[in-house]
Amino acid sequence: MTTYKVGYFIGSLSSTSVNRELSQVLIRLAPEELEFTEIPIGNLPLYSPDHDANYPPEAVALKDAIHRSQAILFVTPEYNRSIPGALKNAIDWASRPWGKNAFDHIPAAVIGASIGQIGTALAQQALRGVLSFCNARQMTAPEAYIQFNKTLFPGNGEVVDDAVRTFLADFMGEFRDHIVRVLSVLPRQGHGAQ
Repeated sequence: MTTYKVGYFIGSLSSTSVNRELSQVLIRLAPEELEFTEIPIGNLPLYSPDHDANYPPEAVALKDAIHRSQAILFVTPEYNRSIPGALKNAIDWASRPWGKNAFDHIPAAVIGASIGQIGTALAQQALRGVLSFCNARQMTAPEAYIQFNKTLFPGNGEVVDDAVRTFLADFMGEFRDHIVRVLSVLPRQGHGAQ
């Protein structure tokens, strides 16, 4: 069986992030061909072009983690109708300096959860705009705007509602299919499936 290495970003720095919990649900429901590694973003300094000639170790580690991945999953909250600053900062580091964009042609998917009814819809639209500029190959459907509550997601990667579980499993199955399609046309240089 071919496996695919998926790096994933949690957009929130909170230790009690509902999106961290959602990521565990998604990993549990994902097809077995997908192997997940979190790419941490909390230790990055603020991006400045002043660093382009000499990236700090935290930013080098970030880019290396993306280069080791064959696909990227973004699991993000919505802050003030957009993406969290920490996530945007990580994307800025990963996509610079000019000509060394780590997201170029990488298969990517976007999902998010919030306690509000719009379930990160505006954050996801903002993130999609940024990823389009970064030339990531985004899965455009299904869209997944998750309203989070502890009754539905009690912890430990569990989801108690059959319809939500099926929807999220289908989302991850579509993501696997998207990865396979993109990599068959645009193989990651030095990152072949194993």
